Amino acid sequence: MSTATDTRRKQAPAGERVADWADSRLGIYGLAKANMRKIFPDHWSFMLGEVCLYSFIIIILTGVYLTMFFNPSMGEVVYDGPYVPMQGIRMSEAYESTLKISFEVRGGLLIRQIHHWAALIFVGSMFVHMMRVFFTGAYRKPREMNWVFGFLLLVLGLFTGLTGYSLPDDLLSGTGVRFTQGAILSVPLVGTYLSMFLFGGEFPGHDFVGRFYSIHILLLPGIMLGLVVAHLIMVFLHKHTHWAGPGKTNTNVVGTPFLPVYMGKAGGFFFLVFGVIAAIAAVATINPVWAIGPYRPDQVSTGAQPDWYLGFAEGLIRVMPGWEINAWGHTLVLGVFIPLVIFPLVLLAIAVYPFVESWATGDQRNHHLLDRPRNTPTRTGFGVAWITTYLTMLVAGGNDLWATHFHLSINAITWFSRIAFFVLPVVTFIVTKRICLGLQRRDKEKVLHGRESGIIKRLPHGEFIEVHEPLSQDQLHTLTAHDQYKPLELEPEVDENGVARKPSRSEKLRVKLSKGLYGEDSQIAKPTAEEYKEITSGHGHH
Repeated sequence: MSTATDTRRKQAPAGERVADWADSRLGIYGLAKANMRKIFPDHWSFMLGEVCLYSFIIIILTGVYLTMFFNPSMGEVVYDGPYVPMQGIRMSEAYESTLKISFEVRGGLLIRQIHHWAALIFVGSMFVHMMRVFFTGAYRKPREMNWVFGFLLLVLGLFTGLTGYSLPDDLLSGTGVRFTQGAILSVPLVGTYLSMFLFGGEFPGHDFVGRFYSIHILLLPGIMLGLVVAHLIMVFLHKHTHWAGPGKTNTNVVGTPFLPVYMGKAGGFFFLVFGVIAAIAAVATINPVWAIGPYRPDQVSTGAQPDWYLGFAEGLIRVMPGWEINAWGHTLVLGVFIPLVIFPLVLLAIAVYPFVESWATGDQRNHHLLDRPRNTPTRTGFGVAWITTYLTMLVAGGNDLWATHFHLSINAITWFSRIAFFVLPVVTFIVTKRICLGLQRRDKEKVLHGRESGIIKRLPHGEFIEVHEPLSQDQLHTLTAHDQYKPLELEPEVDENGVARKPSRSEKLRVKLSKGLYGEDSQIAKPTAEEYKEITSGHGHH
């Protein structure tokens, strides 16, 4: 009797027994011990990726709520709901359910607004996050595939947004879908087949809302969720990058542990992001479908504009001349097809850059330290030129609004955009590169001569000088910790045995790219220890 009682007293609590049972089969304790104390660097720029993640979570949560009330049907009904201006108007069931969500479902309009704003912020934060990764070189080995995952998330985010704002079947979204269908039709040979497959017949048909609905809530989010999980797993696997500084190397990570410090900050930041998006949604109306009306094929919404992230594609088509080729009874609409080709190529240029740079430099080392953008002028110039290209076409996508709001000629805006598309990226590349080189020279001067104190001193012989304060060892390390590549050189045309060899075209291209990235005109030599000693030991140092 007493033995049984003692056994029951010594028995572990139920929760602990369940945990032991799970650990014996899944190895949870070992996994937690290895990863829960993982170190994460603490820098404000790393929060950009968290904004992406949190806005994606908000999109999923609000999207689940909206699916409970949305009816993805194009069947026609006559509206008799509480919104008086629409009463008696024929519309699709999709549009009617959107009005119902906005005016009859408790909290429906706020959730719709949060969902739409979170989608815009998600794509915007991905753009900024990827640019942060690009400018700092965080995509280098071993993170090339993580960069590709991020690029795929960006592209899928664009198409998820397109299918999402097309679902209400209002006049604005219908105009955008018609625009998309026209672009698909411009594809030679297979364009009509793609259009028929996507829309289920002649546009608008009776199926595209249902098809877009399945793509929007199942296919694309499922792929994106898998990519997000893979992205986070690779962040854990490869460790996080960190900025150069004392004690920070390519073999360690300096920061705070995942639990409890980083997790506590991340949790608070999630609610902060959620609160900001909710506040924006509460005070700034977006996509008021009740003011636009249901879609009709014979009408076009005035001032129709897509969400900002697709303004680039819109701008390309608006500035492209209306070229056509008619041959053998077929018409090739170059005015639409060429922009349709350029759009993915501009995106692809950023996706493949890490592999091009790795090939050009021959660098196969692991990189965990970030570059300061000024120390890689060519890469920074490319990034700024890419952003300039994107923004130029974004402006061109709203040429009608620029013309009406600022009383300008739409033809003048169109021609300016055409010229700017080719000129501005080159100009911004050159200017950015020169600025970076200037900042490198300033850093070199600070290392050798110290920081300008603003104090003017008169020497005994009458000369006035400005007193320079020496930098701390931490500052000196930060300004001189970066690597400087030596550009590749072509091998001699005659080897040591006197055998002639002819370099291949790819070898010549690789050497040219290497010199373009890290040639003499692309980086300022770091100050050497000998230069520093010579200056600091001289009598003229102040």
